[in-house]
Amino acid sequence: MLREGWDESARSYTVAYDSPDLDAAVLHIGLSGLLEAQDPRFQATVAAVERELRVGPTVFRYRYDDGLPGLEGGFHICTTWLIEAYLAVGRYDDAEELFNQLVALMGPTGLLPEEYDPATETHLGNHPQAYSHLGLIRCAQLLDQHRASRPDGPITQAMAVVG
Repeated sequence: MLREGWDESARSYTVAYDSPDLDAAVLHIGLSGLLEAQDPRFQATVAAVERELRVGPTVFRYRYDDGLPGLEGGFHICTTWLIEAYLAVGRYDDAEELFNQLVALMGPTGLLPEEYDPATETHLGNHPQAYSHLGLIRCAQLLDQHRASRPDGPITQAMAVVG
């Protein structure tokens, strides 16, 4: 899988063997421990997802034609995967910034929906969405652990919102 899943033209792991199409789920190759986070292929995959699937404060699951009608927004759970990937590869400031952008997308009830459309700046999908909140809580915990390991580790305003 590690050899066959890598697509040299995409410079990333991709959705399927012999396909250049990206899917944010490929981040789990490093998040799961299947591939070491410091492996250059995982770092390149994180960069590819960021470049191809991230739009502002959201990450799309994929951009290829899936044969289904309509368009989807970016999924908040995919955004949390990218935050985790940033942390795994040592991009702490990027993780913190994207986490704060995600927190800023909370609605007036303090809850997150399933998706976000960055073009219209509107929430889409199920509201509230448990997976969005599970990912947010996990990222808050990981960021807190990172901060606690630093000498100046205060809890940020974003952590206070989640906590």
